[in-house]
Amino acid sequence: MKLYSYFRSSAAYRVRIALNLKDIKHELAIVDLLKSEQLGDDYLTTNKQGLLPAFETDQGVLAQSLAILEWLDETYPQCPLVTGTAWQKAQIRNLSFAIACDIHPLNNLRVLKYLSDELCVDTEGKNKWYQHWIEEGFNKIELMLNKSNDYCIGNQPTLADICLVPQVYNAIRFNIDMSLYPKIAAIYIHCNKLAAFSDAAPQNQPDAN
Repeated sequence: MKLYSYFRSSAAYRVRIALNLKDIKHELAIVDLLKSEQLGDDYLTTNKQGLLPAFETDQGVLAQSLAILEWLDETYPQCPLVTGTAWQKAQIRNLSFAIACDIHPLNNLRVLKYLSDELCVDTEGKNKWYQHWIEEGFNKIELMLNKSNDYCIGNQPTLADICLVPQVYNAIRFNIDMSLYPKIAAIYIHCNKLAAFSDAAPQNQPDAN
């Protein structure tokens, strides 16, 4: 199997964590977003959406991180990402979607490029946009977390942690004051003590610069 990835792609970061947690062997193929390689003919043949990640399997290609993660969980049941009672599973998905659907899409590279290239928003304005939507989301997520948990839900890493950690990485990169979100910050630190998370981090990828 092959994962098409870029070191700072949050969605690819999620999949890298899951593959590590489940100890699934795979090949990594680098697609440079800053060089717009995701829009090249070669990559569009693989992923018609022209987005990252893409995950190539014997059955075909999946091109949405949450779909990839659900497929991995059903196909490789070790270290389950969505686990527990029906209510716990719903809670895991609730947190995951709050991050992956409500925060991340507003701050991904194509949105930021549109702000600067088409709407002529300067760097300061673009950074304020980014910070606003992370803070807006984190304010709510902080309230949703149980301060006694090392992970988002329960006592093991789940899909929610896999979505949260890349978003916190982005928040730190854009100078968000994480002291305002002690529960989120504690989960981020705890998760990164696990090799599956730290090995998937952007700075530890072969294309990191």
